[in-house]
Amino acid sequence: MNHPALKRGSLILALAALGATALAGCNPASDDARPPGAVSVDPAAQSDLQGFYQQKLAWTRCGELQCATLTVPMDYAHPKDGRTFTLPLAKAVTADPTRRIGSLVFNPGGPGESGVDQLKSGAQSSFSERTRDRFDIVSFDPRGVAGSKPAVDCGSSDPAAEDQPISGAGDTSTSLYPTTDAERSAELTNAEQQTAACKARSGAILPHVGTLDAARDMDVLRAALGDDKLTYLGWSYGTYLGTVYGELFPRRVRALALDAAADPALDWSEAALQQAKGFQKSVDDYAGQCASVVGSTCPAATPDGIRKVITDLYARVSKRPLRIKGADERLDQAMLNTAVSMSMYSPESQWQPLSEALGAAHKAGDGTKLAEIADPGISTQDDSSDSGSDPGAAGHQAPGNSSDALVAINCLDHPHPRDPQPYWDLLDLANREAGAFGTSNVLATLVCKDWPAGQQKPHRVQAEGLPPVLVVGTTGDPATPYEWSKNLAGQLPGGMLLTFRGPGHTAYGRGSTCVTDAVDAYLLDLQPVPDGKTC
Repeated sequence: MNHPALKRGSLILALAALGATALAGCNPASDDARPPGAVSVDPAAQSDLQGFYQQKLAWTRCGELQCATLTVPMDYAHPKDGRTFTLPLAKAVTADPTRRIGSLVFNPGGPGESGVDQLKSGAQSSFSERTRDRFDIVSFDPRGVAGSKPAVDCGSSDPAAEDQPISGAGDTSTSLYPTTDAERSAELTNAEQQTAACKARSGAILPHVGTLDAARDMDVLRAALGDDKLTYLGWSYGTYLGTVYGELFPRRVRALALDAAADPALDWSEAALQQAKGFQKSVDDYAGQCASVVGSTCPAATPDGIRKVITDLYARVSKRPLRIKGADERLDQAMLNTAVSMSMYSPESQWQPLSEALGAAHKAGDGTKLAEIADPGISTQDDSSDSGSDPGAAGHQAPGNSSDALVAINCLDHPHPRDPQPYWDLLDLANREAGAFGTSNVLATLVCKDWPAGQQKPHRVQAEGLPPVLVVGTTGDPATPYEWSKNLAGQLPGGMLLTFRGPGHTAYGRGSTCVTDAVDAYLLDLQPVPDGKTC
């Protein structure tokens, strides 16, 4: 069974793709481009960091969980300058303290997702009972994310933004493939305005919210939890965070399980295009497997018929967006693409609503259900499903900065070209090879053009002394293509690859007993996964 409480990854349409070099004249990934924070001296022994490493966590009850906060330096190069991040923590205490191994820290993905909110929403159910018996399940809000103080603010959650023009308003569609000088100039202006808003509101912290620093925070967390070595599971972006930790602190690792991996050796253009092809393949998988997953709800009777419904809808809304009941917006190509892409993450729970929505749009010209998939917060006539809900019932309401944090972290982690031309070159290639999925990916990276430069560069993993790491890859993964998991496993010393055959994003926690048993055996007993293991 799928565990919908745990939201893994983030929608690529908002994602700045991985990488750091331009499409034209890019250099191969450097084998010696290790994270610049990798040092021989144990940070816990540094006098100016001991106050952070030796802090005692004050756990308090928060519903069924325990909560605390962790203080980390804003700038690890100047840890005593008084500037800090305060990070929320949450913990589900082991059900069997007498057999406790330690803490199992997890990151749900993003970047930009709140680990605390995920845990408060029941994410511990994604872990097996035997794992919950042996570990405290712990997560946190990374620096700049959600309940972090300070947190990234680019203005996307500002109510004043509601008065600004939005995609899908009116009867003209927003193109996902700008070709004229005027269209491309408008895209650049929009991206530059978004970057300017981030700098105006959060400029002081933007250089300090990258994964390199988040990985160092995770080592402070490890020490504060009282664990000599880290046991960690990361989904999607969480695999990148885990990989960076493994490079910085290879001898501080007990076990790293990395599900739906990012490949740190890819440049920005390769990652954007490969990911777009992953979504395109997933939509084709949806057409081919729809009947076996959702039965008669499919929008057409045959795979070819389903593909035609989707293709025709893209063409239709590019000319005249569809109505959305109770809303001023219209379903244009950008909103349609968001709805289709988002529905590829979890076939078990998402393919049926997508099928119903595609059917309503195709047969009746009604874009309401697709709009609700693309934007669950959209105001429509039928909002009864939210009536009586209490968003603060769990005792913690996310500030809602996930999209801002996602952009901030990705742009800092993976510097992009300053010149617009490489984006337009990639845009044309992406349109030819991956259609709307490709062009939307490339347009999402434009915001990184004028971003502060970070220290990370594409490189093959170097982590001498790192114990065997388990990488889990799903063959039909749209957001982190299976090849990325294969590549990462091949770069890690003693890397082990567990393959899950099927559609959707990630594997652990989705109900496969085969996957669960293999991952649990590794996390609990450090049992290796045999070469070529497939579920």
